[in-house]
Amino acid sequence: MKYFPIDKSLFIKNRTKFKSKMKSNSLAVFNSNDIYPISADSTMPFEQHRDIFYLSGVDQEESILILFPDCPKEKHREILFLKETNEHIAIWEGEKLTKEKAFETSGIKTVYWLQDLEKIMFEIMTQCDTVYINTNEHYRANVETETRENRFTKWLKNKYPAHTVAKSNPILQRLRSIKNPIEIDLIQKACDITEKGFRRVLGFVKPDVWEFEIEAEFMHEFLRHRSKKFAYTPIIASGNNANVLHYIENNQRCKAGDLILMDVGAEYANYSSDMTRSIPVSGRFSDRQKAVYNAVIRVKNEATKMLIPGTDWAEYHVEVGKIMSSELLGLGLLDKADIQNENPEWPAYKKYFMHGTSHHMGLDTHDYGILTEPMQANMVFTVEPGIYIPDEGFGIRLEDDVVIQNSGEPFNLMKNIPIESDEIEDIMNS
Repeated sequence: MKYFPIDKSLFIKNRTKFKSKMKSNSLAVFNSNDIYPISADSTMPFEQHRDIFYLSGVDQEESILILFPDCPKEKHREILFLKETNEHIAIWEGEKLTKEKAFETSGIKTVYWLQDLEKIMFEIMTQCDTVYINTNEHYRANVETETRENRFTKWLKNKYPAHTVAKSNPILQRLRSIKNPIEIDLIQKACDITEKGFRRVLGFVKPDVWEFEIEAEFMHEFLRHRSKKFAYTPIIASGNNANVLHYIENNQRCKAGDLILMDVGAEYANYSSDMTRSIPVSGRFSDRQKAVYNAVIRVKNEATKMLIPGTDWAEYHVEVGKIMSSELLGLGLLDKADIQNENPEWPAYKKYFMHGTSHHMGLDTHDYGILTEPMQANMVFTVEPGIYIPDEGFGIRLEDDVVIQNSGEPFNLMKNIPIESDEIEDIMNS
């Protein structure tokens, strides 16, 4: 791994919290992700399933975590199953976790090789009544591929049909949405790496550079600082490309006078950052561009103030919509009749700002969190309003990542990343 070792106390605490929510005499199972094929002998880079990572820190394929807090045998209350490493694997693929290293990483004392799985599972399944399976119930999930977790669940239910089945996901949705201080530090590290990339880009951008060249500048800086990749597919959208919300081609030349919307973030230790900035190709905003830019900043600042414990996610978006409507009136993009005659299901401001303002962030860029429950301290949210004007050839979105605090305004993890229009211009022209 490129990242520094993480204090195993994080994973010990996470398991303790999860186990406290389990039914009596129950067992929970968590699998690593597959390594997905491309074609021939090519594969996608391995990405660990965030749930097993959250509970163990194990960042390796073919790993299984079992939690059974009421097990009669104390040593089977937490079990890791790992792919057995050997000299051949070490030569061809690099070292895998040994049993000793797995304990150092996770704090789990009982580690078996995978070939012992069925034998141990038979023993512990005869001792429990309920088994927790790990299904993907994220509100944005749209999964067509059968995962390793899915295959294991089918095997388990077929092998042990008399057990009661429960779901891990509702527990994880609540636990993962509230961050431990160690997790916040890791997200901060990802944000700091993103800052380094952005400052590099501010010194690089000029008329006629290509969008993919800007992408490469970010990636250079990310890798230099122990990030293995972008946290998500980057958007480098110049001119009217910014009005395509998920533009990822990044293959156009940046023209003088245009703006570039850059939605990028580094990952660090599997934790995400999520930043958006909009900058002028020529180093100066036009008066109109600056007026729209400053309107987006005002919406962002007002929205941020509302991210406090007890806030309802849906009501928050209604209030942000009112602020955005006011700004669009001031810019001449809407008039009072547009607002008076608007469809409540699709308010007038949605013509220029059609996406949400905030989402949970953490191990996943769109992280776990139950949106029908009030916001709580130590949740991490993005704040990302935007105004998109195809008729004028530009779109502006600005986004920071913030931690909800017990009192006062949230803490901005991206407070050191330039955002004010004058500061952007000063840096680009220095």
